Amino acid sequence: MAGEKPRVFACSCEDTMPLDAETIRRGLPDSGLRTCRQLCRSQLDLFRAALAEAGPLVVGCTQEAPLFEEVAGESGFAAPLTFANLRETGGWSAEARAAGPKMAALLAAAALDMPDTPMVSLKSEGVALVYGRDATAIDLAHRLADVLDVTVLLTRPGEIVPPRRTDFPVLKGTIKTAKGHLGAFELTVDGFAQPAPSSRAGLAFGPERNGTVSRCDIVIDVSGGVPLFPAHDLRPGYLRADPGDRAAVERLAFEASQLVGEFDKPRYVAFDAALCAHSRSRKTGCTRCLDLCPTGAITPAGDHVAIDPAVCAGCGACAAVCPTGAATYALPPAGSLLARLRAMLVAYAETGGRTPVLLLHDADHGEPLIDALARFGDGLPANVLPVAVNEVTQVGLDVVAAAMACGAAAVRFLTRARPKHDLTGLYRTIDYANAVLRPLGFGEGLAATIETDDPDGLAAALAAVKPGTPPTEPARFLPLGSGRELLSLTMRELHRAAPTPVDVVPMPERAPFGTVHVDTEGCTLCLACVSACPTGALSDDPDRPTLRFSEDRCVQCGLCQATCPEKVISLEPRIDFGAWGAPPKVVKEEEPFHCISCGKPFGTRSTIERIVARLEGKHWMFAGENARRIAVVKMCDDCRVEAVVNEGFDPHGATERPKPRMSEDYLRERDAANGKDPLA
Repeated sequence: MAGEKPRVFACSCEDTMPLDAETIRRGLPDSGLRTCRQLCRSQLDLFRAALAEAGPLVVGCTQEAPLFEEVAGESGFAAPLTFANLRETGGWSAEARAAGPKMAALLAAAALDMPDTPMVSLKSEGVALVYGRDATAIDLAHRLADVLDVTVLLTRPGEIVPPRRTDFPVLKGTIKTAKGHLGAFELTVDGFAQPAPSSRAGLAFGPERNGTVSRCDIVIDVSGGVPLFPAHDLRPGYLRADPGDRAAVERLAFEASQLVGEFDKPRYVAFDAALCAHSRSRKTGCTRCLDLCPTGAITPAGDHVAIDPAVCAGCGACAAVCPTGAATYALPPAGSLLARLRAMLVAYAETGGRTPVLLLHDADHGEPLIDALARFGDGLPANVLPVAVNEVTQVGLDVVAAAMACGAAAVRFLTRARPKHDLTGLYRTIDYANAVLRPLGFGEGLAATIETDDPDGLAAALAAVKPGTPPTEPARFLPLGSGRELLSLTMRELHRAAPTPVDVVPMPERAPFGTVHVDTEGCTLCLACVSACPTGALSDDPDRPTLRFSEDRCVQCGLCQATCPEKVISLEPRIDFGAWGAPPKVVKEEEPFHCISCGKPFGTRSTIERIVARLEGKHWMFAGENARRIAVVKMCDDCRVEAVVNEGFDPHGATERPKPRMSEDYLRERDAANGKDPLA
């Protein structure tokens, strides 16, 4: 079906919103736009008739999507069927009559296929650990014992009345470490003890031991203590509630009872370890993803990191800040998201839309807020184009750069007043974007967050947006590639479309672009930095001692700086568009030193001469009658070995050193000087 023009339905929802059919058709040429008044009821036969034709369908309604999908399934419709929300995002608005370009943009974006997301399977057999401190844990275990294989672990329990029947184990211990996820938890318990079967008035526990390991599928925490995991509410299979909150404990019991069987969760992040710039030769470089992961799903694994897809909560911060493209978001991939943004902005511009403001939001928080604003307020302004993503924290610099290059006037990220995910990575992306947009002439503060749970707060924030200067000729590039390749493409297009392009743009710390400065006086051309560089930004020449640098490949990971034995390398975050695509520049180059025996080049002249100057006539191996031996330093490895063997060079032939003097030696000399017998 790829390449087929979709057929489009736009419904006025019983004339509760105006439809500018002529404008929408201009944005969707060859779509055969069909306008309706009540497609989901009295005009449903029009939809059935369209199902009998070939080609994909786009319906401008999301409320009745289940009905349309059911009808399509009954008819055996196999082509793509997608939906766009025209009503709450555009039609139910105080500016609805000016929303024709927006509707065309929303329908154009919905017409693009989104790739399927790979899934991760988690399996739970219902082995549950209830972790508590008092009878609340035991009562909860009694309620779950019929559906789960329950064990109770009490941390520092007080007086606990012994159960009349041992329906499940009740143990004592404190969880010191915890790792894993639904179906695969591993807990280390200190102070582990079993109860005495003869316990009478209260549970009496036997001897304690530390380091006991317990494995289970589900952890139910009603201990009231510190959560066992970072971002605990995002850890699949870990359920936690305040033991004093009965309603919360009730909800916990129901949730736990449902966690038996096989479950699928999205594999949010695709990872290519070969591109990772975390470490080389035990020197740490990039730690951007490790610093931001809220759940601990990312851990060091040698030269690269490892991402546990079962623990990953899908915030996407790692993919947003990854400088090499080793980590990329998959729900959807950045290229698919950029293709949708491009289609939206092109359709908006071609239908006469002006100063579009992109509003990036998630489904759980953003859509209800937009719906509430449409139903009980003035709705979204006509120039605000809402874009739903899985998590706003997944959005990287490439998305903002592409949007502004294609004609967006500003970008806003709608988040909760109390965010579900840490926004540090998003703030960093916004800082990077504004640092580039300002000197290129787009304007000030064009990327920002709107952190609110109030529809009126959203309306006020959107009303206060000051659009920037749009490009005279917006970019129309196809977002090809992924990771670093896609990021570089979007930045080049942003520079090309900039109102006032400049070549060099300073960037904030830890930006994924920059240069390296080398103190050439101190550089010995050992080329350790070349071996450490994971992207090939630093390179050498196989024929002569040379250090080259390609700025467009540098990701500012710092491995060259950490590896350099002379400590002559420093980093500068910046973007030099003039250097991008240019041939690698020579940082330092020297004449090679040729072996005095065979003539083969084997090192730099300055290095060999420096070594000779330090050794000749100063070291016992090359002083006096051995002075002629300095020639071996001027030979290549092969010739040096041959010379040493032929000459019978003895590396241990130094004159005998004075023996070390001990305290006994000084005492013996003192006694002898005083006429005393040292053996007395």
